[in-house]
Amino acid sequence: MRPHCQELLKVMPLTDRQTVVPAAEAVIELLRCPECENALARQPGEYRCSCGRAYPVRDGVACFVDPRNYAESFGFQWRRYARTQLDEGEVRESELHFRRTTGFRPEDLSGKLVLDVGCGMGRFAEVATRWGARVIGVDLSAAAQVAAQNLSERDFVALQADVFHLPFAPESFDLIYSIGVLHHTPDCELALRTLPRYLKPGGTIAVWLYSGYNRWYRFSDIYRKVTSRMPPQLLHSTLRMAVPFLYQSDRILRRVPIVGAPAAGLIHHAFPVSRSARAEARILDTFDWYSPKYQSKHTYEQIFAWLAGCGLEDFGVAQIPIGARARKPGRSSGTGLKA
Repeated sequence: MRPHCQELLKVMPLTDRQTVVPAAEAVIELLRCPECENALARQPGEYRCSCGRAYPVRDGVACFVDPRNYAESFGFQWRRYARTQLDEGEVRESELHFRRTTGFRPEDLSGKLVLDVGCGMGRFAEVATRWGARVIGVDLSAAAQVAAQNLSERDFVALQADVFHLPFAPESFDLIYSIGVLHHTPDCELALRTLPRYLKPGGTIAVWLYSGYNRWYRFSDIYRKVTSRMPPQLLHSTLRMAVPFLYQSDRILRRVPIVGAPAAGLIHHAFPVSRSARAEARILDTFDWYSPKYQSKHTYEQIFAWLAGCGLEDFGVAQIPIGARARKPGRSSGTGLKA
């Protein structure tokens, strides 16, 4: 293992070198300067490029972005709810969501080098590594540090990076997935179009975006003009009061004969909040909806046009709209996916 792997990969298990080496060596070999695409050299506390740019390593995570950016609310969110969505024990909610939004199976990921775009606190990277993948996760926010801590025992590396300027060599990954992330960027189409260049020939990409086929969210779009500008702490405090009240009101109304269900539906339509079975998850999901600066909605027609424009083929859809995947032409990576 190269000397500088230790600091970058505090996120990796240090007791099992046979497990660590593949992911560690992969990320070191693939790292490039996001600006000039030259290879990076390790310096004390940072990675430095021959062009003069330097990228610090904070808490074992290489950072390729300004810490203060439009994803600040996600950093707050995932520090506050660091483990809420991780699968534990018999609970497999994240695994089910991962299957339904990507169409991937364990055999598709086993042994593959995978890029998780917008890894958050590591919810889906935990599933992918459990299935045997070597995962490199990137996130624009400080959630990358949370993911590094959550998956410290896995074959996983976290980087803080921008999807529009990823710090990797082209054609580096067997699979790429991004679930519920690209629609929170300033330009979803451009964000998606940047990804195929990092996919190996024959590799597969899967994305999941908010659906643009219905308009149930039109009231929340009005509220988001205010909530997305609120300090994350203030919005969170507000939702901690509002969400329980609206959720309980919904449950009570639905018990009223004849008019209860329509009234509850009207209130939920006017003031959308999560209906998750767990109280903590309800607040998290609702915060995730109202806090981001950017939030776009899309159709299959849009996504497939974007993917086709990147030269991809073998399009497929996932169980949950809007989930889509495609393959990069060339030698098969052996994913075994069927469109």
